[in-house]
Amino acid sequence: MTDAEYIAMEKSTNVRSHKQPRWLPVVRTGNRALSALAPVLAAGVAEHLFLTPPRSRRPPAEIELLAAARARPMRVSGRRIETWTWGAGPTVLLVHGWGGRGAQLGSFVGPLVARGFAVLTFDAPGHGASDSGIVTIPEMTAAIHEVAASRGRLVGLVAHSVGAVAATRALYEGLAVAAAVYIGPAADLVSPAARFAETLGFSRAVRERMQRSIEARVEVPALAATLDAPLLVVHDRGDAEVPWQQGKVIAQSWPGAEMLMTDGLGHRRILHAPEVLASAVAFVAARTAGARQTRLPNADFVESLLTRANEPCVFSPDSRG
Repeated sequence: MTDAEYIAMEKSTNVRSHKQPRWLPVVRTGNRALSALAPVLAAGVAEHLFLTPPRSRRPPAEIELLAAARARPMRVSGRRIETWTWGAGPTVLLVHGWGGRGAQLGSFVGPLVARGFAVLTFDAPGHGASDSGIVTIPEMTAAIHEVAASRGRLVGLVAHSVGAVAATRALYEGLAVAAAVYIGPAADLVSPAARFAETLGFSRAVRERMQRSIEARVEVPALAATLDAPLLVVHDRGDAEVPWQQGKVIAQSWPGAEMLMTDGLGHRRILHAPEVLASAVAFVAARTAGARQTRLPNADFVESLLTRANEPCVFSPDSRG
């Protein structure tokens, strides 16, 4: 999918909310003027804004889920990040998207723990409870490597949205897993950057300058064809933030990848849909049969405790991830 096709599909949506805030027309007017008077400065402003992830209040369901975890802060490139672990056994890492939090994938915790896995997640630099500031895909990728290394090795990985971009780079750089699941994955940051800059009123020339800078810093080539880890891509046809065609491109480029299409789940409800959870967990379990995993004797009880983050779907819809 080209940038133009992506933008055309997304014109009716806003970066952080489907409802345009009252201040947006004023910001657009100011950014159009800045684009005309100082395009280099405007591109720098746009890039800084885009690379500063939005933050939203953590809902009670996430707080309850994290209270049941083993929390551990870490430092990655001098920045503090927060990590959480549930269960015991072979480890599956959950990677959130841009502007998200690790606990947004919390609905996977119960089913995975019940199948005998340990589940590990984290808030990437600039996100959630970790240190604030701008963040790039290389920094998110470095965080994945460091968090994974803290457990020795991983057997599986579940990534959402832009988290799939960082996860793909980590796999390309040597991170080993026996199974990966991408939920609503983005294929790159170029298209979201274009949509973001357009929404805020920056000129086309400024958007292109910003995109070139982000693309150079992110350095996300077409890596899928070089990877051989079993992959399941799950994408919703009605995803209004990352079009399903991006997931399809990833699945078609990745040797042996499988794809599951859903309807009516959007970009975030898909993270809590029972059919998605069941398919993803079954995929990981089937491809990690060589690892030690047994269903816990009290698996149903454990699962009921840890999946309460899925009741109801209260996760914030206002992030770009």
